Amino acid sequence: MITSSAAHLRIELETPHLLAEKLNAIVSSAWPSGEYDQDAMAFFLTCFEEGGDAAQGWYGWYAIDIDSLSGARTLVGSGGYFGPPDNNGVVEIGYSVLPQWQRLGYATEIVKMLVSHAFSFAKTKCIIAHSGPQNEASQKVLIATGFKEVGIDEGNLRFELKINT
Repeated sequence: MITSSAAHLRIELETPHLLAEKLNAIVSSAWPSGEYDQDAMAFFLTCFEEGGDAAQGWYGWYAIDIDSLSGARTLVGSGGYFGPPDNNGVVEIGYSVLPQWQRLGYATEIVKMLVSHAFSFAKTKCIIAHSGPQNEASQKVLIATGFKEVGIDEGNLRFELKINT
């Protein structure tokens, strides 16, 4: 996983063909994937610009596969937070894996890394995530990584993982 920065996001928004060079990885023409779109990139860029150094690590991360034989690096997905923990210690995660890399364990690894990173900060008490009701694969990832379904928010299933679970 590589943490994103304002520089990464500017490249994605303004000159996306240069992202491969910045990440030193192959970037599929299908990138970006899922809900990580131009609006999300612009939102995260604003967060970086307003948050300065304190924002680093609290927004986007790139998931890179490194082939064990050739050493080739390929961007397979992304994950991140909607910001640092709020006043109640709650942080929300999101993640996406390109279709050709789905069902290979990447989403699970992304979620595990996000959980570990978030809980490494004493302020984090609870991590939430949302999944569409039809997205069974995402729901399985969340359950497998310790999240519990706790309700519905705006038509999406809400999952939580608390520090004491």
